[in-house]
Amino acid sequence: MSGLDDELLAGLDPEQREAATRLLGPVCILAGAGTGKTRALTYRIAHGLRSGTYSPGSVLALTFTTKAAGELRERLRQLGASGATTRTFHSAALQQLTQFWPDLVGGPPPKLVENKARLISEAGDAARIRLGGAVLRELATEIEWRKTSELSIAGYAVAAQQRAMPAGLDVDAVVDIQTRYEGLKDERRRLDFEDVLLATAGMLDAEPRVLAQVHAQFRFFTVDEYQDVSPLQHRLLELWRGDRTDVCVVGDASQTIYSFTGASSSYLLQFEREFPQASVVRLERNYRSTPGVLTLANRLMRDRPGALQLRATSSVAEPVPGVAAFDDDAAEASAVADAVVKELASGIRPEQIAVLFRVNEQAAAVEAALRQRGVAVRQLGASKFFQLSSVRMVTSALRVQARSHPDESMLKVVSDLAREAGWSIRPEDSSLPRENWDALDAIVRFASSLPTSVTLERFSEELSERAESNNELTVSAVVLSTLHSAKGLEWDTVFLIGLCEGLLPVSYARGEAAIDEERRLLYVGITRARRRLRMSWSRTGSRGQQREPSRFLAELNSGTRGAATRRAG
Repeated sequence: MSGLDDELLAGLDPEQREAATRLLGPVCILAGAGTGKTRALTYRIAHGLRSGTYSPGSVLALTFTTKAAGELRERLRQLGASGATTRTFHSAALQQLTQFWPDLVGGPPPKLVENKARLISEAGDAARIRLGGAVLRELATEIEWRKTSELSIAGYAVAAQQRAMPAGLDVDAVVDIQTRYEGLKDERRRLDFEDVLLATAGMLDAEPRVLAQVHAQFRFFTVDEYQDVSPLQHRLLELWRGDRTDVCVVGDASQTIYSFTGASSSYLLQFEREFPQASVVRLERNYRSTPGVLTLANRLMRDRPGALQLRATSSVAEPVPGVAAFDDDAAEASAVADAVVKELASGIRPEQIAVLFRVNEQAAAVEAALRQRGVAVRQLGASKFFQLSSVRMVTSALRVQARSHPDESMLKVVSDLAREAGWSIRPEDSSLPRENWDALDAIVRFASSLPTSVTLERFSEELSERAESNNELTVSAVVLSTLHSAKGLEWDTVFLIGLCEGLLPVSYARGEAAIDEERRLLYVGITRARRRLRMSWSRTGSRGQQREPSRFLAELNSGTRGAATRRAG
């Protein structure tokens, strides 16, 4: 190993270093929450390129979200390893479909469905079934599950007998809507995202010449979040890989929370069966959370398939978190809001605090309680940062200004344009909705954090790159998020609310597999906390329904059915 490589790998712990130096053959990195798996993954790719083991352009690193792909690409760039192709499964498949379609079929490939819900709604109208927003989302999930599981509509009709259908619909209605959806899509010559994977797999299966070209391009494969791979994605990876075995997968079975869309941890858990010669590396040193938080995480996943035993590197003497019980949702929300105010008063920044919950409807009471106390709030997934009208106005004006005056003082131009869009130093002095003010303030703060040497042109390019990769700027606000949206993120202080039967596990989770998925969701929530974790539930719901504490609380050994009410803070 060269001195340059020694220097590169010097900052890794022994297990990360082992993962980063196993460059050939099948490698499985079992990486627990907060163990530095992205660090190990990126250093492995960088080491392979620097050492000459990997040739530039021969590496395909696959992720599941555009944001994750952008972050991976940026980390590799910082390591001087720009020779890897970093894409989501969908974007890699779409690139190949776009490349080969004209020669194989003629003309450009079909356009993508921009809004699946709109087509599903049309299909519902044709079937004389009125569909609300929540049902539209659930139907979209059913379509995704069917396709990623590689089922025909007839096959889906059989499998759906064991699945919970969207509210108010039976299997026959869901099958009818899906049939009409596919018909509308074909009439308009459209492909949805799952079709992209299916069409690419079909093309590679049927066209040896195309398959050979793909094999000639990519030689080494890395797949992040491998526990989330679906049967369709696994088949596509097999086609890309061919008979080569230089594939590295990274994952954590305890964080499998997308089974409802077709994800299966079985490919991660059975990797050694698929590749008997595989090297397996376990990352269990946790660099994120306190020992007390990890005690709960380990208790919850004890004896579960593929569970890792997280070990704390932090010496912060925080006790094992307890659980607070409240009379009703309003009391729970009020107590959480009071505790957040105390956290802010102690010097914790708003963006380092999160309130996590199982379903979106739980956000309303907490958001209202926080806003009543003057606390800025941001709900993940509510409005896309770069799609806000004020942000679009400023970024558009920046592009124009950067073209005409690329070397002009970046910070002054940014602040001037933000003021023209309605921003002011204090939110109360602005007429903008708070969400828009927070977004513009994030742009101004980001600009002020950069070196003065950054040109206006480069700053504008940075915002465009972030918009493309869905890498939003950090808004100075307390985060409200579902447990699903919180995956991959972390905060100093986390409030987990609604830990009761009917919410976690959610009421429609039936059967052992579904309950296990709910347990993994709670595990994801617990392991988002760096320093402080506060958990709570309420005895009475917003519609007067009586509740019982979540069955998972007994597994955590904190809180019982007769627990006395106490405050969350």
